[in-house]
Amino acid sequence: MGNEAQTPLEQIKSLLGAKGWSEDAAKLEPRLVEGRGLYKGNSPLLAMPANTEEVSNVMRIAFSNEIGVVPQGGNTGLVGGGVPNGEIIISLERMNKIESADPINMSMTLEAGCILAKAQEAATKVGAYFPLSLGAEGSCQIGGNLSTNAGGVHVLRYGNARDLVLGLEVVLADGRIWNGLKSLRKDNSGYDLKHLFIGSEGTLGIITRATLKLFPAPKSSVTALCGCASFEDALDIFLHTRSIMGERLSACEVMDSFAIELAAKHIDGCGNPFGDSHNVYVLLEATSADPNANIKSDFEKILSSALEKNMADDIVISQNEKQRNNLWRLREAIPEAQKKEGGSIKHDISVPISRVPEFISRASELVKKEIPGVRPVPFGHMGDGNIHFNLTQPISADKQEYLSEWGRINALVHALAVEMGGSFSAEHGIGILKTGDMTNFKSTTEIALMRALKKSLDANGTLNPGKVLPKDG
Repeated sequence: MGNEAQTPLEQIKSLLGAKGWSEDAAKLEPRLVEGRGLYKGNSPLLAMPANTEEVSNVMRIAFSNEIGVVPQGGNTGLVGGGVPNGEIIISLERMNKIESADPINMSMTLEAGCILAKAQEAATKVGAYFPLSLGAEGSCQIGGNLSTNAGGVHVLRYGNARDLVLGLEVVLADGRIWNGLKSLRKDNSGYDLKHLFIGSEGTLGIITRATLKLFPAPKSSVTALCGCASFEDALDIFLHTRSIMGERLSACEVMDSFAIELAAKHIDGCGNPFGDSHNVYVLLEATSADPNANIKSDFEKILSSALEKNMADDIVISQNEKQRNNLWRLREAIPEAQKKEGGSIKHDISVPISRVPEFISRASELVKKEIPGVRPVPFGHMGDGNIHFNLTQPISADKQEYLSEWGRINALVHALAVEMGGSFSAEHGIGILKTGDMTNFKSTTEIALMRALKKSLDANGTLNPGKVLPKDG
């Protein structure tokens, strides 16, 4: 029987071989939902190509038959961007090789299914450093990190995922392969095509391989937690430290007292390192590639002066790796701790750094007026203005009734962020969750340009349908 007699799904299964696909419900089930449980979809087939050519062939079949395809990495996204709605799922989990790590050119080439933590380890093995760091780094994949332009805790010094990319290989919607795997720092030879695909959430092409920037490995570091009275003081601590430490300051995270309280209450191994509670906590980390740098001594002097200037009320400075890890654990435990406290309405916003305290104050007042008893949990990346303004349900509230307010409260908080010169999506992306916000907060010109770009690269709407762009009409 000829190939033309097969259905499109049968053609895909034939070309991928027995190891390259699955219809097993148990294997599909965890790939049909996103981490917060907001969305659950369905899919007839999980495709797991072994190389770029197989990805290309799958896309040729899907495109010519107008079958939707949802590219999915580690499925750690938080906006429904990887949830299928009847489309085929294409996973690059078998394409996980690290092809090279070059400490001279300070670059690394790998397949898009490589787990982020494995990429970090590969850089370390050659005496270099790959700085992208996320809570999900043990399961998220490089392709997903790039397609969502992931942020994380080191944006302050190294930038978003977009800033860490030298070159890409991408399979387009119709199956064509664009090979832009250059490791050049300078290439002014026309449109920089890689940036079309970084942050496009799999709607314009499927990233199959990437060449990434590496950096000199930190040889000395110091981490500190400051307790202070207000977010205004937290901003002053950051500005004071940055002005002296410069690029050595690699992270600045901020958390309110309730966030720390939740972590200590619900997560084993978390505890407030101070004798007294403080209204706001600032987590700072500085690093240097110089093993002889007096970075700890410099840090201690800077933070001592912050105490003298009444920016901080108390400070703990890590003396070893265990203490450093304990301080970071407080910050990293917050999302999981929130789940254990009940329903949580989430926001991933950014505002200019100078307006972070104002935003938190105004947004807290706004939501408390709308939902009496709601408990704000503001935390996140003070150093780049990205705040996760999450709202834990009132103590006596019904969880589902509370969560039904998600859309209404999002609209109010996002409007405030935009009014203050910010964004309604800082690092989590758009997915399904925020397509309505695109209509509300993006200009008609912006949306028209994005639609034109989508149409030119994916005329049949094959790639990740219903994500990022709002519906027509």
